[in-house]
Amino acid sequence: MDDSITRLSSLEYPGRLIVIGAPRRAGTAAIVYAITGRSPSSQARKLVSRDGGVWVQPTDEETLRKGNVDLLVYPAILFGPAGLAVSNGKQTADVRDALLPGAAPAAALARALAAWDFEPDAPIFTPRISGCLAGDGAGLGVVRRGPSGESLKSYFAVPLREGEGWLVSTYAGPNADPLPVFTGEPRRVSLEGRTAAETAESAYRDLAPGPSGRDLRVAVACVFVSAADPGRPDVHIVNRHERT
Repeated sequence: MDDSITRLSSLEYPGRLIVIGAPRRAGTAAIVYAITGRSPSSQARKLVSRDGGVWVQPTDEETLRKGNVDLLVYPAILFGPAGLAVSNGKQTADVRDALLPGAAPAAALARALAAWDFEPDAPIFTPRISGCLAGDGAGLGVVRRGPSGESLKSYFAVPLREGEGWLVSTYAGPNADPLPVFTGEPRRVSLEGRTAAETAESAYRDLAPGPSGRDLRVAVACVFVSAADPGRPDVHIVNRHERT
């Protein structure tokens, strides 16, 4: 994997992104999930802590009635007995269920995503991005559309090094039409903050636009889990609609 540092501030429009890594706090692992959006319906979303995890849901019922429920309401992060699962869709539950005791993270992702394809949002065909923390390891997976319409699936075991994370996103970064989807290996990023709140706020700031750009931020969630007390994760959520 490329060992150069990618800055979140360089990603004009990443869509949804996952960062998995180790913060600057010994014995702790972290997951960051962030949403950016261009359309009014994409902007009308929020993250909420409920039902054993962090869920994506619309900010109003009208958006829910007009949109695809499966793409608008889903568990972004789920806490399981053997680890944490994260994704940009309903596949999060399958990832959680695949995290059996002793399971290797990349192998668990391969089992969980075996029946999943990219999202059915032609003509973009947004990739499904997923990740997990299990035992002492972490993994990331990407399911994207190939040139002939086939599903291309990649799974990665990623290291947990203090102050570093690994990123996958649905889109490559430029705010362009057509949207270029994420390809290749996870990108290495700095993981700032010693608490979930500090890390979530740092990611939210980094995703802010430049002086002349449009603010595409929607929400950021961060979860810290300690090896000493894995059953009590530290969760912090930033929702843009609550700040404007």
